Amino acid sequence: MAGLAQLSLDPRQRVLAAVSGGPDSTALLVALTEEGFRVVAAHYDHALQPASALVADHVERMCESMGVELLRERRTTPMARGSRQAAARTLRYDFLLRAAAQSGAPAIALGHTADDLVEGAVMHLLRGCGIAGMRGMPSRRGIFVRPLLGVWRTEVLDFLDRRGIGAVADPANTDTTYARVRVRSELLPALERDRPGITRRIHAAALRAAGLQDQIELQAAALLSSAPLTTAAVATLSEPVAVEVLRQLYARAAGVEPALARTHLMAMLRLIRGGSGGRGVDLPGGLRFRVVAERAQIVPRVPPPMELSLATRSCDGCDDAEAAHLQSGLILSLGFRQPGLTMRPAPGRGTRKLQDIFVDAHVPREDRDTWPLVFAGRRLAWVPGVAVDRDLRANRGETSLHVTVTRILSSGLQKSPW
Repeated sequence: MAGLAQLSLDPRQRVLAAVSGGPDSTALLVALTEEGFRVVAAHYDHALQPASALVADHVERMCESMGVELLRERRTTPMARGSRQAAARTLRYDFLLRAAAQSGAPAIALGHTADDLVEGAVMHLLRGCGIAGMRGMPSRRGIFVRPLLGVWRTEVLDFLDRRGIGAVADPANTDTTYARVRVRSELLPALERDRPGITRRIHAAALRAAGLQDQIELQAAALLSSAPLTTAAVATLSEPVAVEVLRQLYARAAGVEPALARTHLMAMLRLIRGGSGGRGVDLPGGLRFRVVAERAQIVPRVPPPMELSLATRSCDGCDDAEAAHLQSGLILSLGFRQPGLTMRPAPGRGTRKLQDIFVDAHVPREDRDTWPLVFAGRRLAWVPGVAVDRDLRANRGETSLHVTVTRILSSGLQKSPW
């Protein structure tokens, strides 16, 4: 079947085929085996339809007849709240990743066809989208590949019919409560009646958009791999490339591929193009996007649990940039921000509020309550990485207290970059 060559895989390696039992995934499984790929099938039973177990049994019998190993799993936990389709998709993709790891397959093949590509592009256009949405769906994303995006559903049915292979119809594919079903059964047929050939023209436009998006993704990846992301770097980019940079930045932090909503991406772009440090945008997955000292970052919205350790030793003076050198004989302790704290920071004159010191140092507001502080008695002596009290610091060359603060995280001991 056309399209399988685009897998760009060594036929000696395994391919995990996601098989729902429907025509598209069945044709994919058959085509992969006929082309000589080492195939392992994977079926996830969402347990949402009364006959779902019968469908799973059908897939198992078909795999047995083809001599294909099958990994199957049935949902046993409650569905997450919200969109049932989104929750089912998350469960299914999580299973597929586990199945790929179990089978040692470097790629997971999905049975989406040219019709699915068009439907996806139309749905994205109806919501408002950029180039990435116009492509409908990528032919490859990470470990997932879609080799049938150039194959139409009519060709799939003809492929199976010529081989006498049956498939199971999913009742959800005719349920018009789903937007995709309405696009498939109502909107696209109406457009085709009024403008014959428009479905294939949309498909061609989506493929051109995919080519442009591939170039954009390469540019974004190159920028992120070259240096930390700064506002100055983003200012030179076109909006499509800038948005893709932010999407990839999030994917690297979250460890997941599903795209952010466009509202998230545009809010991030507005902030990075002109926002001051200390502000941010809350993102899915418990993450937060922020700009600190002209640098864009994605960090946990709630800082990870940690313990702090204060260490001191005698020192005759050194160049350790992560330590403070305070006067000998001081009794030091660790603490955190509290109302009314002030310091006489070096260099400079006068007393300043800790709040103002944090603002000038571009410490994000969400970090300030957990930022470690070193006290000499009740007096604030050192704000690690930010400021040291000029009356309590040691003069260079005299014997002093070499003071460091380390964080103890769940992963072990880690020196803090204060």
